[in-house]
Amino acid sequence: MLPFVFEIARLRVVSGRGSRARVVDEVAALGCRRMLIIVSPSHAATAAQVAASVGERSAGIYDKVVQHVPAPVAAAGVAHARAVGADGCIAIGGGSAIGLAKAIALETGLPIIAVPTTYSGSEMTAVWGITTDGVKRTGKDERVLPRSVVYDAELTATLPAKIAGPSGLNALAHLVEGLYAQNANPMMSTLAQEGVRAIARALPRVCTNPSDLDAQEEMLYGACLAGILLGSTGMSLHHKLCHTLGGTFNTPHAETHAVVLPYATAFNLPAAADARHRLTVALGTEAIASTIHALGTAVGAPRSLRELGLSRDDLDRAADLATRTPYFNPRPVTREAIRQLLEDAYHGVVPSP
Repeated sequence: MLPFVFEIARLRVVSGRGSRARVVDEVAALGCRRMLIIVSPSHAATAAQVAASVGERSAGIYDKVVQHVPAPVAAAGVAHARAVGADGCIAIGGGSAIGLAKAIALETGLPIIAVPTTYSGSEMTAVWGITTDGVKRTGKDERVLPRSVVYDAELTATLPAKIAGPSGLNALAHLVEGLYAQNANPMMSTLAQEGVRAIARALPRVCTNPSDLDAQEEMLYGACLAGILLGSTGMSLHHKLCHTLGGTFNTPHAETHAVVLPYATAFNLPAAADARHRLTVALGTEAIASTIHALGTAVGAPRSLRELGLSRDDLDRAADLATRTPYFNPRPVTREAIRQLLEDAYHGVVPSP
């Protein structure tokens, strides 16, 4: 076994059907008295329920959530939190709502309770992202790591397949990249392998029948593991490409991950033997990249960058941006190779190593 260093963040997870009712207990444990509830507009009803349960400890509901957390949106959120005297945040929604809460925490240090309604995994990490002038910056800061994460399968049971599919593939991407990260280690790789198995099994089921709470719980289990990987290991080419496409061309976050993942996987696995072995075991096939591509097709996720609104003229700029700054990747990254990867992803061809 190769030498390794193992580190894992402090984590508190509350899971179970109907567990959103336990948010009030998490607020009490933190000792907060003015919790600002940050919510994606589509989850206004859940926010109202949580606000009612929290009662006088609520500082109101704030729904000015925008994907990729543009800097002006982050600044407005910080100003509002200060104006209402918030001493903590409850984030209800997907990665965008949790991302805004993190942007507020980054500036103010307010603790976060996260109630995820998708499978993004952001709730399990100290990673933040803010988009400024079309460029998405990311960083890591323990201030933005939620103090509690509340998983409630009843909240994901309303996800339509067009959202659930890409969101699940987003989680899968965290697991795959964690397997070949620069700081990969046997413990994290074992979690990643288990997460891949769970998501590959559950994602088609939740997309076919969202009310299948057993499948929803398995998906949230896989998403939780994906979040642990995202927060505990480094990311590589796949996430670099997705941040470039999302921050610069404003492509939708989860859908971008869903499109790019098979191609980044095909590119990297020839240089990542342990990841290739573990994915073969988890998926039950050696045709890993094409199987991930087929999973995306099965759950109705977009299959090409063209579907996300990119033009072929955008590909050159994306390749330039994605290779401008060096970063770790198991296989050497060249501008020519990434331009070809983007071309394949633009047309949606089935990837091969």
